[in-house]
Amino acid sequence: MQQIIVSDTSCLILLKKINRLDLLKKLFGQITITEIIADEFGSELPDYIRIENPSNSIYQKILESYVDIGEASAIALAMEKKDCLLIIDDNKGRKEAKQLGLTFTGTLGILIIAKGKGLIATISEVIAEIQNTDFRLSPNLISEAKKRCDE
Repeated sequence: MQQIIVSDTSCLILLKKINRLDLLKKLFGQITITEIIADEFGSELPDYIRIENPSNSIYQKILESYVDIGEASAIALAMEKKDCLLIIDDNKGRKEAKQLGLTFTGTLGILIIAKGKGLIATISEVIAEIQNTDFRLSPNLISEAKKRCDE
């Protein structure tokens, strides 16, 4: 069975800003998001992104007291899936995902995977593109990503 990939909004928005949204298709084939995340994304979705909402709306409401509504919907959906990878960048959301025992990564983690599969030449080049957007990366994250890619 293929792993299910659930993404929060920030990864989609950031990859779209740097014209690399197609990396998700190349890496995973299909991405699953919720209607809330689709609304937050605010653009037409590529055909490899499908919408599915969590069946447990009560659990999502509980999560909303800890994280924002999009992250709550992504975490709630990921909780319902077997063999799921959650893509989430927000620290509060990541902490909640960790407490819940979810497997997760962030946008930089996706870029590290892409570099390992030869889909990007260097992570440094992509980080430079990110730094030209309003998305902020900590120097520690940048350093760790470059180190993991032997750059």
